[in-house]
Amino acid sequence: MESLGAFLKSRRDRVTPADVGLRTHGAVRRVPGLRREELALLAGVSAGYYTRLEQGQAETASPQVLDALARALRLDEIETVHLHNLARRPAARRLAEPPPEEPAPHVLALLDAIADATPAIVLGRRGDVLAWNRTGHALRAEHVPFGAPGHPAQRPSITRMLFLDPLARDLYRNWAEVALAHVAHLRLTAGRHPTDARLAELIGELSMRSDEFAAMWASGVVADCTTGTMELQHPTVGPVEVTYHVWLQPDSPDVRLEIYTPNDPGSADALRILAQQSHPDREPAARRR
Repeated sequence: MESLGAFLKSRRDRVTPADVGLRTHGAVRRVPGLRREELALLAGVSAGYYTRLEQGQAETASPQVLDALARALRLDEIETVHLHNLARRPAARRLAEPPPEEPAPHVLALLDAIADATPAIVLGRRGDVLAWNRTGHALRAEHVPFGAPGHPAQRPSITRMLFLDPLARDLYRNWAEVALAHVAHLRLTAGRHPTDARLAELIGELSMRSDEFAAMWASGVVADCTTGTMELQHPTVGPVEVTYHVWLQPDSPDVRLEIYTPNDPGSADALRILAQQSHPDREPAARRR
């Protein structure tokens, strides 16, 4: 899991003196971005205090100080939220095994109402598939048993499959873009849930088994990805380009209902073929066994 100090340093490294109007007078610099003293000056805090904060030696930071650092580091809204999340972590914390995630009945009802003409899946905080309709299953992971989301121990992880499942990886023509979006959201989730043992295990597993994940994670990217494009080379219907849209539920902020709409007539035809082939008879979408 990421520390406050590590996040601050990664963002300090990417801001140059020229970005914030500081003159260096041609001096040789040993750091890629701002020095600690320069950032402290811009944020209006003492250099000693900022150094202790980055090194994990300061007990706390006020929201005002965090906002000042965010402005000095030119963080966007989501990065600022992540900064505050990291600062709220207790100094000594133990990982805990979370209970299995369960989508709320109204989320499942919404998934069922979408019907199979539109591909849709319900994702948990770690990218686990909690439910999907038949076309969503056929679009994203037709090689995985359809009933797997109904069994917590067997739920497929979209994030894990992106990096460790060759069949899933080959599905994406814009794999790097999709994978980076998942890493960015995983980092945001890790800031919200610092004691989630299964989340820590997932990050550790992917860091050890995938050099590409490790590099993306090390980049420090963080974002709340609610829309984007997937360019697919589907094994059944060929090229498909869709836009994904995430619907968030206020009472279940970690559960994401993701739907896919075609970006061109050919993709629309491909989704219709998938819908026709994937469900010989209509049945409720919610976590069929």
